Amino acid sequence: MSVEEKIQEIEDELKRTSYNKATQHHIGIQKAKLAALKEKAESGGGGGGGGGYSVKKSGDSTVAFVGLPSVGKSTLLNQLTNANSKVAAYSFTTLTVIPGTMNYNGANIQIFDLPGIITGAAGGKGRGREVLAVARSADLILIVLDVFSVDSYELILKELYNIGVRPNVSPPDVVIKKASKGGVSISSTVKLTHLDHKDIQGILGQFGVHNASVLLRQNVTADEFIDAFVQNRVYIPVVVALNKVDLVTPEYLAEIKKKIPHVVPISANAGLNMEGLREAIFKSLRLMRIYLRPQGKSADMGTPMVVRSGATVEAVCTGLHREFRRKFRYAQVWGKSAKFGGQKLGLDHKLMDSDILTIVVKR
Repeated sequence: MSVEEKIQEIEDELKRTSYNKATQHHIGIQKAKLAALKEKAESGGGGGGGGGYSVKKSGDSTVAFVGLPSVGKSTLLNQLTNANSKVAAYSFTTLTVIPGTMNYNGANIQIFDLPGIITGAAGGKGRGREVLAVARSADLILIVLDVFSVDSYELILKELYNIGVRPNVSPPDVVIKKASKGGVSISSTVKLTHLDHKDIQGILGQFGVHNASVLLRQNVTADEFIDAFVQNRVYIPVVVALNKVDLVTPEYLAEIKKKIPHVVPISANAGLNMEGLREAIFKSLRLMRIYLRPQGKSADMGTPMVVRSGATVEAVCTGLHREFRRKFRYAQVWGKSAKFGGQKLGLDHKLMDSDILTIVVKR
């Protein structure tokens, strides 16, 4: 039996098996077997055929459009950016990755219009593996849904999951250290309700690990524990844009929002709610603006430095030039993160959006 056939066999069994306390251990083992087999298949070079997409990144962050064919991704890219992605009223118009740049709140956000994906994309169908690999490397994924085919949402989530994307969640707080002897020692700082020690030992055994120390600081499921062990998952924010809402009634739209909460309703063709989508993208990327003020001069309020939310003075120094970090004396900060204007602060100070910053260096 081939690896692909074994994978299919386990997936079929998992579909047939109801989860309960009696089947918990068996399901965890099967999921571990499945993950190990998929790793083997990927390392063996199985894929979508042909060369991958070559994508050159630029700007402060990257966003990848993911959706089925003909949901309006190309029209949306043209609305949000300076790109000119080919648009037509038939499927598979976009056959390569089309980049564009969205300028918002001082940030240059690069957006990739990807070819539409189909069922089985993560397994390589329709060059889906190459398409999803671009999405995997982005800072944010924008799922574009047609208001008349919202059922595709679950399909897209499944394909992203199968390529190792974990949307809108943080990595599991689990530490696994392999050892050469001593068996498997397990400790936890929280009560475990999804896994017991036998489950954990069984999952590790499927990966050939029989000696390790495991520390759990989160009540993880079998899937989350496997993710923590495999360590090739990516944790990416996801925004859902519901397109063509100008073609439906408010009542119809309300029903969709019950099924898929937190969507951003838009019409790419009519240019409806583009500002709301830009804002949602910016917020989900967790970007903030820092205005630099040279000593003895006014701050440049027209050209902010865009950094990740929670960035420190040290991160800004490093982003500017390594000499700022090496010769750093102190920083002066005006804004929400300072107790008073011009407060002297050190490298570890966390900045906030729209802060004004002066970096004082040794002469």
